[in-house]
Amino acid sequence: MTDYGLKRYFGFDRFLAGQREVVGRIMAGESAAAIFPTGGGKSLCYQLPAMHLEGITLVVSPLLSLMKDQIGFLEAKKIPAARLDSSMGREAYQAALQGAVRGRIRVLMVSVERFKNERFRGQLKRMQVSLLVVDEAHCISEWGHNFRPDYLKIPIYQKEFGIPQVLLLTATATPKVVEDMSAKFGIARQNVFATGFFRSNLHLRVRSAPEDRKKAVLLEALQEEPSGPAIVYVTLQKTAEAVAQYLISRGVDAKAYHAGMQTDVREEIQNRFMGGSLDTVVATIAFGMGIDKRDIRRVIHYDLPKSIEGYSQEIGRAGRDGKVSLCTLIGNRSNVSLLENFVYGDTPELSGIRHVLEVIKENDGRRLDVRLYRLSVAADIRLLPLKTLFVYLEMDGILKPRYTYFESYPFKPIKGEEEITAAFSGERRRFVETIFRHTKAGRTWSHPQIDRIAEASGSERSRVLAALEYFDEKGWIALQPKTSVDVYEIVKRDFDADETAGRLFELFRQKETMDVARIHAMIALFEGRECLAIKLSRHFGEAIDRSCANCTFCLTGKPASLVEEPLPAVRRADLQNGLQELLDAAGGPVSADLAARFLCGITTPRLTRLKARRLSGFGRFEKHPYQEIRRLAQGKERV
Repeated sequence: MTDYGLKRYFGFDRFLAGQREVVGRIMAGESAAAIFPTGGGKSLCYQLPAMHLEGITLVVSPLLSLMKDQIGFLEAKKIPAARLDSSMGREAYQAALQGAVRGRIRVLMVSVERFKNERFRGQLKRMQVSLLVVDEAHCISEWGHNFRPDYLKIPIYQKEFGIPQVLLLTATATPKVVEDMSAKFGIARQNVFATGFFRSNLHLRVRSAPEDRKKAVLLEALQEEPSGPAIVYVTLQKTAEAVAQYLISRGVDAKAYHAGMQTDVREEIQNRFMGGSLDTVVATIAFGMGIDKRDIRRVIHYDLPKSIEGYSQEIGRAGRDGKVSLCTLIGNRSNVSLLENFVYGDTPELSGIRHVLEVIKENDGRRLDVRLYRLSVAADIRLLPLKTLFVYLEMDGILKPRYTYFESYPFKPIKGEEEITAAFSGERRRFVETIFRHTKAGRTWSHPQIDRIAEASGSERSRVLAALEYFDEKGWIALQPKTSVDVYEIVKRDFDADETAGRLFELFRQKETMDVARIHAMIALFEGRECLAIKLSRHFGEAIDRSCANCTFCLTGKPASLVEEPLPAVRRADLQNGLQELLDAAGGPVSADLAARFLCGITTPRLTRLKARRLSGFGRFEKHPYQEIRRLAQGKERV
């Protein structure tokens, strides 16, 4: 039985569970899906076939840190691989792009947003892509815990660019999500491989503690055997800082890690932890994706995770070496409303949806140019739900996506106009002269007028962009496109705005209800009268035939009970003062939802523009239920 060069390329003596079957299907020219637990070896399922396939393997990955880790691993194995992302310098980006176009690399990693990039799309047409890999593939399903609307376009991109095979990878997909994502790519059931979620070396513990005792319980949990590296997960950035400081004061070698830190600081902390010179990281979920440290002995949830899927993914980072590791939840119900409030913040207001529909109705002609950031502020809808709204409008037959372009293509000249023009002759020279004739030269940056160049030369817009790309490749200019614009065709204009807005709003409300239910399903898991490992595995469609004998329920015979502390009463004066601050900043009345979001510490584009975080009332009631604060705010005269 062939090992497909497993030992030669990667130095491994044997496949992990499921890897051989998935690799075999890919090598046979078929598409497949691998649902393996965190640390189960999903990446090898594309890395090994990439060494045999004729063209390159294009990997869609959701996180930059995950891309960097995977590229680092492949480079260490002397396997040609590259990534494309906005953090790269011009030379590195061009080298990666040309390596892919010329077939010099085996693996190219990109984000899903890269497909909307007009420059990248042009270059992708020049590449020979044999396999499209979708990492974190559960993001394509609206039933999943981390739905990303841009993922819904990936099957369209596969067809558009003629990519013959697809491999879907995920660690956290329920049976319903697996069925949904496989159907979207037409993957046969027999080509879906799941290896199970139960790992006997992970000992699941639940320790109930009130807020004022959590730090002390955390310290106890960190001192339990087995000793070794630990990740402590928290919900908020400020909690990460506070808990890390507490641990340091108690002699623990700890650092905070969250998305609010500078990139170089985060990288230093991650490198120290991976290298073994830092024992404990106190982190938001920004830390961990792509982390492949074999000897993590403890994963501790200081706050409740956001879902069973998130919990499963996070504890899966422990014990990848197969040795016993503790996964401890320090639980109470104080943060339940905080988690729910994150969900409520992603539900657009009815007025915001109506605003988007009016923009469509009032647009002249069939072409609609959408500048997402600008529309996000105008409609006061966060970017992710705004993207979801446009997906709903596509599904409703109102809009049809066409392409994405950059509003401007400024470049920094490296060589002079005359020197560049002299490199061409005949019609091509006249075309280049037209480009420079319709380019406004600044002190540092020059601004080509793309549409005017196309009109003056009688060429397609794509030819103008291809010329600028060529100049950039040759090192004659440094091209830096600005401001992406999504172009849609308005297919149906005679829709009823009120009826459509109400119906789409209801879709968001249904999603909101589903996401809140996930939080309570997770609490039910921790408080259940059954082995935690059995309940967790069942959630992901796996039936294990015996109890784990090591979780809290198995050891005590009793279900955990997460303590619930009474919240302080909402003082009328605090509510009124907070609302008055918001009304003064807004210069007039606001909706009950905006008031509740302000008081619960939920950001929106409008609140960001009003600099609401600087006001003392922002987040004053962040631990109170959103619906309660909304009801109280709605009762105030001036709201």
